Amino acid sequence: MQERRSVRFIGALLLLGAMTGCASQSSFNQLPDTVVLAEPERAEFRYEIELARIAQMLREDLTEEQRGELYYRRGALYDAVGLRTLARMDFTRALEYNPRLADAYNFLGIQYTQLEEFDYAYEAFDSAIELNPEHRYAYLNRGIAEYYDARTKLSQEDLEYHLEKEPDDPYRVIWLFLAEHENDATLAQKSLEQNAEKLDKSDWGYQIVQLYTGKLSEEEFLQRMTRNLGESEKLTERLCEAYFYLGKYMQMKGEQLQAVNYFKLALMTNVYGFVEHRYASVELTRIRESLLSR
Repeated sequence: MQERRSVRFIGALLLLGAMTGCASQSSFNQLPDTVVLAEPERAEFRYEIELARIAQMLREDLTEEQRGELYYRRGALYDAVGLRTLARMDFTRALEYNPRLADAYNFLGIQYTQLEEFDYAYEAFDSAIELNPEHRYAYLNRGIAEYYDARTKLSQEDLEYHLEKEPDDPYRVIWLFLAEHENDATLAQKSLEQNAEKLDKSDWGYQIVQLYTGKLSEEEFLQRMTRNLGESEKLTERLCEAYFYLGKYMQMKGEQLQAVNYFKLALMTNVYGFVEHRYASVELTRIRESLLSR
């Protein structure tokens, strides 16, 4: 079990003042008295070994399909350790050698969404879906792209389709709620409560839904988020999810500065492969730009 410790965040360490440099410290809303931290995720040693092995294999005589698969695998490894540009280069190379790699298109779509290059993102996701209409995550990721591109009706359609495939998945429920909330907050809340009835109450993600339905307060959620970790669960992964969705929750309440703190905490986990880590940086960029434009 990884070490857990509670700390009080004082001053501007995790506050927006470091970003804007224009507001007084006293104007900031602080986080709750205690938050949970974990040691940031470190790249697994086996990733380094596999990257070295792939580099060696790429020097060998290979078919185009084999070379494409290797570039895709290396791109996925680069992505997992946060080397986005190298990952994007390898996904592009992979598709040059094997243009039927739906997963490579899906990864490229995610990366273009993070860059807010939405036209390229849609092109990539559409290609992934054309190659594999049952792709497990392309509809989710296209829905998220549409959410950040303010195409909330289209986002809602993709996320509804994604939820239909696994109606007991709390994360699918949450993302659909976020899209619906942009269109009609009251109807979104009703839909969330209905969808929550189909969820497994023992699933950690159900706690996030409970926060959004108002069944849990922020403090109660913070107290529960480290309980009952499964054998395959990592504390860093759970905290990455918890802090991102707390950030979105605070946004909806109009507490932008607290949202900033939670998005930063999500980023501090270094769980690069999680949706929540990917878009915490997008959220921070948008808040910063919004405040600086005032």
